[in-house]
Amino acid sequence: MKKYFVVYKPFLVFLGKFLLTYLLLTLVYKSYLSQYDVQQFEVDSFTELVAEQTKNLMVLFNCDAGIKPNVKESAINIYYNQRSMARIIEGCNGLSVIILFISFVVAFSGKIKPTILYILGGSLLIHILNVSRIALLCVLMYYYPKQQHFLHGVLFPLFIYGVVFLLWIIWVNKFSKYATKTIKP
Repeated sequence: MKKYFVVYKPFLVFLGKFLLTYLLLTLVYKSYLSQYDVQQFEVDSFTELVAEQTKNLMVLFNCDAGIKPNVKESAINIYYNQRSMARIIEGCNGLSVIILFISFVVAFSGKIKPTILYILGGSLLIHILNVSRIALLCVLMYYYPKQQHFLHGVLFPLFIYGVVFLLWIIWVNKFSKYATKTIKP
């Protein structure tokens, strides 16, 4: 049995670091969310920020956009051309994707400074892409309402998780302690 622990030690260390980081960040996030009363339809401040930034991005591109609190659930409605096109709920704010991203980077951590910078840069990129995703989703669903399931359920999740996967690949190959160092001739 000890032989297996020795053989699989790198994987077990990765798995332990990943799970520990993921659980810790998830507990912190759940603690943050517990400040808001879902029964009173309160929306957390980060989700409000995402809704506001989505509206601002749409307005930047001359879209007729607005946001209003949803009166039936903890959500914010986004309007495009005076029509409600989307509800932003806590799960749409991108924080769970960022937690997943951070957990993987920590599990494959390298030197502390590059790790922190990569986490900050990657998290910011994911946030910007998420806001852009919601804005684009609103516009596309306005013009292609029959494609809502494909756009929301397939295309945009594939895009966001694809970017996260590429960020992980870059991290492992370029910055982690497992990155291969090429020797210059």
